[in-house]
Amino acid sequence: MRDRPEPASDPLSEVLRLVEARGVISGAVAAGGAWTTSTEITEPLKFIAVVRGGLRVQTDGVAPVQVGAGDVVILNHRREVTLSNAPGDAVPIRFELSATESFVRVGNGEQDVLLGGHVGVNDVGRQLLRTALPPMLHVRASAAEASHLHDLAARVYDEITGHRVGRDFAVGQLTQLLVLAVLRTHLDRTGSVPPSLLRVLTDERLRPAAAAMHAHPGKPWQLAELARLAAMSRTSFAERFRESAGVPPMTYLSTWRMLLAQRALRDGDASVGALAYELGYASESAFSNAFKREVGMAPLHYRLNSKARELASADSIV
Repeated sequence: MRDRPEPASDPLSEVLRLVEARGVISGAVAAGGAWTTSTEITEPLKFIAVVRGGLRVQTDGVAPVQVGAGDVVILNHRREVTLSNAPGDAVPIRFELSATESFVRVGNGEQDVLLGGHVGVNDVGRQLLRTALPPMLHVRASAAEASHLHDLAARVYDEITGHRVGRDFAVGQLTQLLVLAVLRTHLDRTGSVPPSLLRVLTDERLRPAAAAMHAHPGKPWQLAELARLAAMSRTSFAERFRESAGVPPMTYLSTWRMLLAQRALRDGDASVGALAYELGYASESAFSNAFKREVGMAPLHYRLNSKARELASADSIV
């Protein structure tokens, strides 16, 4: 009997590394009185975390939600957002941060305190998370699996306003944990994730097979071998995998190979031929054809385009 391949120890971490997921804080706001503010969204995955108080979040194409202390909202490819703590009675205000100050106070007191930022990802991550996340993801701190969200948000706020040495590093690390906590909570919700690569990783039966493909993408996997890793029949495995991933197992493997290829072409200098061999393709031309079908351009063209797009993006508070 063939030895069972050693899977990646943590496929979710590998996916997050692949898409270069990171939490980026634009700043913090403390607002008093009855207020409302509207702004255009410039980032694909904008997030708002409430440290104190509460507010209503309204964005295009989605019903408004009431967000309380410790809650986090991620807006997935939305165009604009309106925040308000007193709809109908509120005074329009603007949250404006300077180039040197990441905290702003509006009105009297700190009735409502919130953090604004975005989930930074590469091009691959934008494709992946756009399909895996709803248009507005609302994670409540009251959920059992999200009880530490409030503490994380409060610690980020304390670091931003405390002006202690090492503040920027601390804010970056804490924000990473905040984003991870939000994604974990979302993935833990049964049935909340649409068919996608991420949903496969939440399926206990399918995870061993998916992890093996992640760990050894260049291996010539067969359906029967993957089904054995999941302790399922070929038919049951194929049906369950398609339901969870939205595609058959071999298509999933091809997509994973292409995600790895995009990272290698963007960040490394390996030749196309070496990359083709590493990812299990019989020839450079077979790899190049598969890459063009999946990504829409030839590997070398993708590498050149990626280098040209390495520009910093601007942030806004909301």
